Amino acid sequence: MGALQLAGFCTLFFLLHSGKTLANKAGQDVDECVEGTDSCHIDAICQNTPKSYKCICKSGYTGDGKHCKDVDECEREDNAGCVHECVNIPGNYRCTCYDGFRLAHDGHNCLDLDECSEGNGGCQQTCVNMMGSYECFCREGFFLSDNQHTCIQRPEEGMNCMNKNHGCAHICRETPKGGIACECRPGFELTKNQRDCKLTCNYGNGGCQHTCDDTDQGPKCGCHVKFLLHSDGVTCIETCAVNNGGCDSKCHDAATGVHCSCPMGFMLQPDRKTCKDIDECRLNNGGCDHICRNTVGSFECSCKKGYKLLINERNCQDIDECSFDRTCDHLCINTPGSFQCLCNKGYTLYGLTHCGDVDECSINRGGCKFGCINTPGSYQCTCPAGCKLHWNKKDCVGSVPPRATLTCNKTGKKDSCALTCASKARFQPESDSSYTVSCGTPVLRQGSQQRAANSSQQCLEAVVAPIKQKASFKIKDAKCHLHPRAKGKQDEAGKTGAQGGAAPCSDCQVAFVNLKCDSSKKGKGRRARNSSGKEVTRITLEFEAEIKPEETTASCNLHCLRQKVEKKLKSAIKALKKSINQERFLLRFAGMEYEVARKLSVAPERQESCGPGQQRLGTKCVSCSQGTYYHGQTEQCVPCPSGTYQEKEGQLSCDLCPRSDAFGPVGATNITGCTGQCPPGQHSADGFKPCQPCPRGSYQPEVGRALCFPCGGGLTTKHEGALSFQDCDTKVQCSPGHYYNTSVHRCIRCAVGTYQPDFRQNYCIACPGNTTTDFDGSTSVSQCKNRQCGGELGEYTGYIESPNYPGNYPANVECTWNINPPPKRKILIVVPEIFLPSEDECGDVLVMRKNSSPSSITTYETCQTYERPIAFTARSRKLWINFKTSEANSARGFQIPYVTYDEDYEQLVEDIVRDGRLYASENHQEILKDKKLIKAFFDVLAHPQNYFKYTEKHKEMLPRSFIKLLRSKVSSFLRPYK
Repeated sequence: MGALQLAGFCTLFFLLHSGKTLANKAGQDVDECVEGTDSCHIDAICQNTPKSYKCICKSGYTGDGKHCKDVDECEREDNAGCVHECVNIPGNYRCTCYDGFRLAHDGHNCLDLDECSEGNGGCQQTCVNMMGSYECFCREGFFLSDNQHTCIQRPEEGMNCMNKNHGCAHICRETPKGGIACECRPGFELTKNQRDCKLTCNYGNGGCQHTCDDTDQGPKCGCHVKFLLHSDGVTCIETCAVNNGGCDSKCHDAATGVHCSCPMGFMLQPDRKTCKDIDECRLNNGGCDHICRNTVGSFECSCKKGYKLLINERNCQDIDECSFDRTCDHLCINTPGSFQCLCNKGYTLYGLTHCGDVDECSINRGGCKFGCINTPGSYQCTCPAGCKLHWNKKDCVGSVPPRATLTCNKTGKKDSCALTCASKARFQPESDSSYTVSCGTPVLRQGSQQRAANSSQQCLEAVVAPIKQKASFKIKDAKCHLHPRAKGKQDEAGKTGAQGGAAPCSDCQVAFVNLKCDSSKKGKGRRARNSSGKEVTRITLEFEAEIKPEETTASCNLHCLRQKVEKKLKSAIKALKKSINQERFLLRFAGMEYEVARKLSVAPERQESCGPGQQRLGTKCVSCSQGTYYHGQTEQCVPCPSGTYQEKEGQLSCDLCPRSDAFGPVGATNITGCTGQCPPGQHSADGFKPCQPCPRGSYQPEVGRALCFPCGGGLTTKHEGALSFQDCDTKVQCSPGHYYNTSVHRCIRCAVGTYQPDFRQNYCIACPGNTTTDFDGSTSVSQCKNRQCGGELGEYTGYIESPNYPGNYPANVECTWNINPPPKRKILIVVPEIFLPSEDECGDVLVMRKNSSPSSITTYETCQTYERPIAFTARSRKLWINFKTSEANSARGFQIPYVTYDEDYEQLVEDIVRDGRLYASENHQEILKDKKLIKAFFDVLAHPQNYFKYTEKHKEMLPRSFIKLLRSKVSSFLRPYK
């Protein structure tokens, strides 16, 4: 048993250590270079290949890789480029120079070494540098000693060599016989005269810079290949043919050698060879307004976000984002470097640029006492039948609304009628010859969509359908013009019937009346082309007479009462018709009497006066503004006096404040201008002082209210006069994203589609418009997102947009777009920037394919953020685009434009979008992000021939470098033979 276990162990051990063998059998590649099992030479490089490897000799060696031999570069004809000596080293070589020379910066040339520059060359007195050497000289009265460096003072008399006229050029030696013998320094030879010394190539390379050959006439200098001998016969001049003359950039041959120069943006260094980039940004920021970025040989100005570079490529100008399409839903305000979106009243901002209707009814029921109906941009409080809205437009009161009174009397054969309107009468001029006056209040028809309060109403009363009558009258040769009654005209209406005349309606209470006056001209005949025509005025009256059930008797029930009122109203309409034709019909309100129409005089007026509610300013009639009313006697607009207000334009009177105490500002435009309103935390029957504080257990956050809201659920407050639900003593304090439920006394998370930013509230706010939240418990309106997929898909241009862009897109949403261009057109996509969270492991993906099949041709796919723009052509004629998000994270998303182009231009379009210069410059990148400039770019791509038509226009919009890039490509494509 033990032997079997051991055998199993050995087998396992063999398998573990035979991984290579098993892997080879399985077809897996083994990297011999890593494992060191290759047979490459030590001076070779091992490169792994599938199932094998190969050996390559290193630079400076030659061979098959398994055997490598050093290359002796010094054996080349040009001496490996060395002008003096070449020393071969393993795998390389190096150049050296003779004594008296130094190696140049190129590592090949040899330059004279100025020995005199350091320690005077060791000379005691004078040092003279020469090519490849130097010599010491002595001043007058001295001669050079044998060491050729020090000087000895020459005496006037002495031995022969001490005599200044010994005649030796270099060294003087005294002979045993008392004579002299001349010698030369090393590298020199004594001439035939036994006194002078001749230079040889053995000393300082014969004074030659490169090569030296001894001749009978002395050393003869030569130069290395491609160098030229200078006119001095010893110096070798560099030429541009050799290593560009050692110049970094431009090289010019000159009589004194090479002359190096640098291109614009570079500076020649002290060695007169090297070019160094000039950092233009160091001086005055390169002249850039904002950001200067140094580049090799140049620089680039760029602008901060929200600014664009002008065509001078230096200055920055604020981008007016408000001039773009679709920047803001409502109002856009441009600011330096940015912009701000504002929404109209009743709307709130979401997704940075969008406006959604505020559901005021979700905010504590809009503060309404009974019911609340949300409307676009506003809301409306409603009251039950038998009640009307308080002046504060929120409370409901049971007082009887103002009525209109129709009075008709008969004096002899003349009928006189007057319609007296309550102070709430409304006048609406519709044109110069048409107006409408409404008096009273129509019987309430309760809306079906409202949020009703549970509290009982004390103002409920039975409402019986009113009696409705409509009458229409014509007046010839008259014009609709509501004007004050002429002075001195006897007021017949309202008087008791003289001569026993019956009074058809001495004091009829009409719940509501609507009077409309409309004038039009009619020609006198078919042939009367140039006649001015007659003025025909039509007056239409609509009455609603109220039936009061309490007026019924045992002998006259509700049906009987209705018949009586109908008969009385019909009789009044007959009298009204007569009074209108006899110009005896008056309209009374705001303490004034008006005639509804004016008879045309024979002689036309010079300048016709404006209609009521208007005054003349120059040649125009202008309606009286808010806070003013039309004064009939002066025919002018005058401010509302203290204690009154007017919310509408073109009115004939001002509304009295609830407490007509003649206090308050002149020209008040709404009831809030009336003084004495109850402050928050207090209430009264009419909303004006004297006020009472809200009792404990209730609160009121608004001014001018007739009631206080109960905390509910048996909750109380610490004191009277509480201002909000936050003053109620709740059992728990709810954090943002929750609301307090007074039924269960717990904090409930705000439902999906609602949010609550504050602590201790008893409601959640509905998201604006069609937005919703990703999850429950939201705390901000910024979490409200539109889930609708954005974009406009046109045949030639269009764009796709992530939901809620430029705000963060919602979770768990999927969008699909299909781009189907017309025949013979292809698609170009530009992705200016795309923001997708990288931390959610590709949970949010944008993909562009030929169709929905995962195996179809894919043009683009990403799940990351890219702020650098990219342009590309679709790999298929049609595109199926899909964007899918997860629930993990969210980001800004994208707005991606596209253009379709003629397939005949495919080569040109591909050439442009694949050119790296399109993206290399930050300014070029900004073009692909600019909504206006991208249109110009698209125009060129879709219609290349338009480039030349709009060249001047584009020059004002696009940088010169971008114009240059497009011009070269468009010109070569459209004009290939020019």
